[in-house]
Amino acid sequence: MSIGSLTVQDTAAEQGRGVLAERLIRSSRDEFARHVWARTPLLTRAASDFSDLFSTEAVDELIARRGLRTPFLRVAKNGATLPDSSFTSSGGVGATVADQLDDTALWRSFADGATLVLQALQRTWEPVADFTSRLGTELGHPVQANAYVTPPQNRGFDAHYDVHDVFVVQIAGTKRWVIHEPVHPDPLRDQPWTDHKAAVAEAAKGEPHIDTLLAPGDVLYLPRGWLHAAQAQGDVSVHLTLGVHNWTRHTLAEQLAQSALALLRDDPGMRGSLPLGVQSPQDELAHVRERLAAALTEADPAPLFQRARRSQARPAPMGPLSQLAAVTSLAGDTRVRLREALAARLEGGRLTTRVGWLDFAEADLPAVRRLLDGDAHTAAELGRELVERLLRAGVLVPAGQ
Repeated sequence: MSIGSLTVQDTAAEQGRGVLAERLIRSSRDEFARHVWARTPLLTRAASDFSDLFSTEAVDELIARRGLRTPFLRVAKNGATLPDSSFTSSGGVGATVADQLDDTALWRSFADGATLVLQALQRTWEPVADFTSRLGTELGHPVQANAYVTPPQNRGFDAHYDVHDVFVVQIAGTKRWVIHEPVHPDPLRDQPWTDHKAAVAEAAKGEPHIDTLLAPGDVLYLPRGWLHAAQAQGDVSVHLTLGVHNWTRHTLAEQLAQSALALLRDDPGMRGSLPLGVQSPQDELAHVRERLAAALTEADPAPLFQRARRSQARPAPMGPLSQLAAVTSLAGDTRVRLREALAARLEGGRLTTRVGWLDFAEADLPAVRRLLDGDAHTAAELGRELVERLLRAGVLVPAGQ
């Protein structure tokens, strides 16, 4: 039986693992979507024990022993970001790079009141990487993670807003958060708070919407555009900011316009030159608007959207040695599963993922569809040739990995 244009998605990944409801908000995903998402802040006391996710020990490990380079860390004090050269140095013999973190310089800056910002933890700390991958899949929007480490009675940044939603997860110490309503609701990524600096400063003088202390285990959700400033209290404060990089209707409009313009490239009338000596486009606009409106009706932005969505996150880590071992020792009872966070879609006979696309014969499609449930399967069940091909492509991994 032909499946025609049937589209199948990685359903296990799309359903997520419930980290939003189980760890961050203590309510259902549906309630959050209806009443909170992109609308209003939400403070959840004692949402979870996050010691498995991050810790003060993790901060020391990352700074002192992982050989991190910029821009995986930045340093801020009194609302200003310090130059990279003030906290980096050469890696020494055998590591001829000049921008590795200098733990001595960082210690001195921290002791002097600076906030240490560990950026993109989804790339450097495995528990955070796994958590953000699951959360991003569940939300349908890409997620990144930064850690903010602030000495007692200090603040890294003045009142500002972010151009993405955030979940603030308090890990250690306490921090006072002062939240004000937006001066520019729902800012786009190219509309930073500095575009409204005076309005932000004025609004920050008014009555706050929220003024509270976050303690370990507390979670604060802030939609993009909400003003916030935070100050550590009597102890060192460590918190994670899970930044949700929202897809917007404006993004979809951009992709729709790009798709429409691509269609107009094949319209000979639209490729034609304007009249000789033209001084104003007014005489041509009616025709152009008519053709553009028709192209917008016909255009399908879905391929661009899916391509952008795949590019905004990375698949789950894959070890090359364990992957090679799985290929060379492949047997009928070898158990494999779909690599997580692939954003896998089967459209017709083509499987599209974050690591590329593969075309399949119709006889292989039932096995490929079974793989998209996210469960473990044996090579005998799926077909050894198919499994080897998908292992080599980085689409399947050993079930224990």
